[in-house]
Amino acid sequence: MRHAVAAARQRLLAAGLDQRHAHLDPEVLARHLLRWDHATWITRADEPASPEFLAAFDALIDRRAAREPVAYIVGVREFYGRDFLVNPDVLIPRPETELIVDYVLQRVPADRPVRLIDVGTGSGAMALTLAAERQAWHVEASDLSAEAIAVARRNAQAFGVADRVTFHVGDLLEPTTGLFDVIVSNPPYVARRDQPGMSPDVRDHEPHVALFGGQDGMDIPRRLLTQAAQRLVPDGWIAMEFGYGMQEPVEEAARAAGLEIDDVLEDLQGIARTVIARR
Repeated sequence: MRHAVAAARQRLLAAGLDQRHAHLDPEVLARHLLRWDHATWITRADEPASPEFLAAFDALIDRRAAREPVAYIVGVREFYGRDFLVNPDVLIPRPETELIVDYVLQRVPADRPVRLIDVGTGSGAMALTLAAERQAWHVEASDLSAEAIAVARRNAQAFGVADRVTFHVGDLLEPTTGLFDVIVSNPPYVARRDQPGMSPDVRDHEPHVALFGGQDGMDIPRRLLTQAAQRLVPDGWIAMEFGYGMQEPVEEAARAAGLEIDDVLEDLQGIARTVIARR
């Protein structure tokens, strides 16, 4: 099987994948087919490959060479230590979004009653992680896409938190009523003008409704910040992710909405990624 993986790496390089993904992805796909963990692969990779394996593996490599993301091919993506079901109806969870989860868990006492909503929940990554990490919390989640909410519901069942999560289908906070203590969101913030230069893995496969925030990327973040200013309790706050180079317009939009900037969180590369704004 090791020879098949080595050959697949050359195919992916020829298809235009970068060195890192061309090296890692074939092994991931092979282990997915075999249902082997990494340790099993190390000890058994030199076993001969069956014709059935080679045919199935070749089909998966074809899909990856066409730039379909590995997460969609295998149907899961790890987020905060849990395997989330994903498909083309939802954005693939990113490690940067774990910043918000860390921040909420550190800032909000575990035993404090809190009304919290994840806006644009997608697969449910933030909402379900917070519900799983805090057994006393009831969390809400909204998404414009009914198909995305269906995926999030499946994940909620898988993680045993379905009875502590309320789902809403609709635009941002519009399907909800009342005030919130905490709002978290990874909204669509990619600028449409950047679409031609995007990686085909993202541009051609992930849902555009979850990616693009208008020509400059700020349409949806701006609307969400405006709604948050009206729907947070006094001293309530929003943690909202944004893209590279967007810190200044995001802070301006937050202040224009009447919010006060508490903090800006940076990712592991030192890039500003999340604004914390308080009513």
